Parts: sequence; structure tokens; C-alpha cells
Amino acid sequence: MGDDTWRRAGWAGAAIGVLAAGAAAGVAIERLALGRSVREKARLALDSEGPYGTLRGTPGRVFADDGTELFYEVDEIDEVDEAEGVGGATGLAGAGAGERRLFGGEPPAALTVVFCHGYCLAADSWHFQRAALRGAVRAVYWDQRSHGRSGRGVAQTGPDAIPVSIDQLGRDLKAVLDAAAPEGPLVLVGHSMGGMTVMALADRFPELVRERVVGVALVGTSAGQLDDVSYGLPPAGVKAVRRVLPGVLRALGTRVELVERGRRATTDLFAGLVKKYSFATKDIDPAVARFAERMIESTPIDVVAEFYPAFAEHEKTASLAAFRDLPVLALAGDQDLVTPPSHTEAIARALPDAELVVLPDAGHLVMLERPEEVTGRLADLLVQAAETVRARERKQHRT
Repeated sequence: MGDDTWRRAGWAGAAIGVLAAGAAAGVAIERLALGRSVREKARLALDSEGPYGTLRGTPGRVFADDGTELFYEVDEIDEVDEAEGVGGATGLAGAGAGERRLFGGEPPAALTVVFCHGYCLAADSWHFQRAALRGAVRAVYWDQRSHGRSGRGVAQTGPDAIPVSIDQLGRDLKAVLDAAAPEGPLVLVGHSMGGMTVMALADRFPELVRERVVGVALVGTSAGQLDDVSYGLPPAGVKAVRRVLPGVLRALGTRVELVERGRRATTDLFAGLVKKYSFATKDIDPAVARFAERMIESTPIDVVAEFYPAFAEHEKTASLAAFRDLPVLALAGDQDLVTPPSHTEAIARALPDAELVVLPDAGHLVMLERPEEVTGRLADLLVQAAETVRARERKQHRT
């Protein structure tokens, strides 16, 4: 690629950054008032002292159908010692306390809760929910391909590379289920891209949903029509972004080292953008904001580029029918700029019996911004799922 082309890509990328920055520009300017060394020391302090993303379970690995290595962890029931702190300032001190607070003294029936994270995040994005449920229910947390501790997507590398698809992610989830939860009832929880992954699983494996799934939580996600999302930009800005962003990302994805150096050099602006598109609360805990920033910045630009086109192609409204007779939680923040609450409301319309929850003053990373409310709603869903398990067992006994 010639210098002129790269120069145009650079200007296009800069223009997108300016358009997308919006209110984040104020955050960046405010940070520039401090010395760079002071800001860097603050980040290092937050990284070293923050408890977020430190919870660990029994690790496992499985290979997807294209050979990609997928990493997961399992938290078993009663695996956490009562004396062990669960981290994250949830106020829970172990399995017993978690059961009493979340389930009124009656833990849910034996089932496995599987958490699927979003784009540019990792399994650790469920930190608060994991802390609260730890030891009280069996849970699986996994990293999507090319994210977190999972391997780089095999099909997306090499001379015969193909774009990643949401359908592929659904097959990846099936591989994780086969390895980490091969039997027993399941509750599927997905945030953003993770929710789309759950829909893709239902589309490809409806019999699995019919036979084993007893509850679904779709958090800050969409069943399709993501091309209509404005990301909080004015109409002209949206058109410009949609026109040039795919090509710019493809170009930048071929110059990973150069782009990563640039991203590190503009840390303050990047942090402002993360905050704007992740949270609505102005006084979000700096350690939580830094935790989200660290997850997002750890996603290489070529991974960002290869996943982005999949969202425009995503359309899984029809697959929601597989969840029609199940307890479903459809939850979003009312200030979500990435997957607006209207998309969650559309899911609820397709599933009239679903519980629709739109939390005020919350953004896209609602499970980090409003952990108590999200965890409480999940606990309610697990109680409903447990009753579904018991109802199925009673029906089997009668027959």
C-alpha cells in the first residue's frame, strides 16, 4: 500500500475519531491538564490495586471446528471456601452468603450457567456476577476466539483466511458446551456479541435449546439491524463512519504494530472514548473504567477489524423463537450507544413473556456499571430456571 493511501486512511481514521469522540473530547482535554507521568502512575496504580478480573476457576481448553483453541473456566458449586473473599466489593463472602442473598436460602436446582462476553472484551467482563454467584451455582466463563486467553481464530489467519461470522461463534459456543457442560440443564447468558452468539447457537442447534436450555439472559445485545445504529453521532457523522470505517479497519489491520503504537500514544483520547461508549454514569469508579479500558485495549487491531463486518450481517430475529417457552431476561442500559435499548425492546416484542428491564443512567457495559441490579435480575432468572427444571422432572415422572 502506497504512502498516499496510508495517508488517506490515517486522515479517515482521525476523522472517525473526532466524530466519535463527542463528549469524550472533554474527558481527554481534562486529562491533558495533568502531567503525562502522573496519569501513567495513576493507571499503573489502578491496574495493580483493582480486584477486577482476578477471579479464577478450573481451566479447560477445547478446539473449535476450524482448530481454534478456546479457553474456558468452570466455577463449581461450593468450590469457594467461606473464608475466601470473592473480590469486587459485592458484599458477599462465599457460597453460603451468595445463596442466602441471591436465592432466599434456596439455591437453584442443579444447572450450569454459561456466560458469553462481548466484542473486544473477555470472560472477566462478568467479574461482579461471577463474584456474587461464585460457589452458589455451577458456572462456565469462556473467551471468544481471538479474545482473552483463547487462541487466534485459525480460519481468520493465513492465505485462505475467511471473515469471522456470528454463526461461527455459535458453533464455538457449542464446542465449549460439549466440553464444559456436556449434560444437564443450561442457562445461557450473553452480553452484546455474546448475546448474538447465543442466538446463533439457537439458530444452528435448536434441538439443544429444546432439550437442555432452561433460561436465557440477553444483555445489551441485538437480534439484527445494527446498520441502523447511530452510536450517538449526528447523521452526517454516521454516514461518514459507515462509508469509510470497514476499509480503514482492513488497512489498519495490516499494520498492527504501527497502529498499536499510535493507540498507546493517544491513551487519553482512547480512555475517553471507552468511557463514553461503555458507561453513562459520570462518576463511575475509576478502577472499573480502567478495567474496561484494559480489556478493550488488549484486543489487537486486526481482531477488531476482522470481527466488525460480522455485525452488519447479523440477523437472528427468527432464532429467538427457540426461546419462546423459556424464562428470558432482556436487559439493557437506557443510554447504551452501541446496542441501543430499542434493540432489547425488539427482542422483548419477539418474546412477549420475556422480562424486559431497561436500567436508567446505564450504558453498554451495564453489568460493570450497575452490577447489583444486573446480578439481582440474573438471580431471579436462575430461580425461574430452577422451577423449569423441576417442572420438567415432574413431567418426566408422570410419563
